[in-house]
Amino acid sequence: MKDLRIFKKEALRNPELKREYEKLAPRYSVISQLIAGRIKKGITQKELAKQMGTTQSSIARLEGGDINPSLG
Repeated sequence: MKDLRIFKKEALRNPELKREYEKLAPRYSVISQLIAGRIKKGITQKELAKQMGTTQSSIARLEGGDINPSLG
């Protein structure tokens, strides 16, 4: 099996795939920053959810990329 980096490099040669990949970059940046911040603070998804006025399952879906992050 190919190394993931090699696969990604080859796949992104396709202009249409690259365009779609780049559209998702901001979404995954927000998710990565959320996870990193939560870990840095040493809090659980449940604790973060309480601070944000939402549920742990919502945080899990957000961190898993199952939903689109929004300011609302």
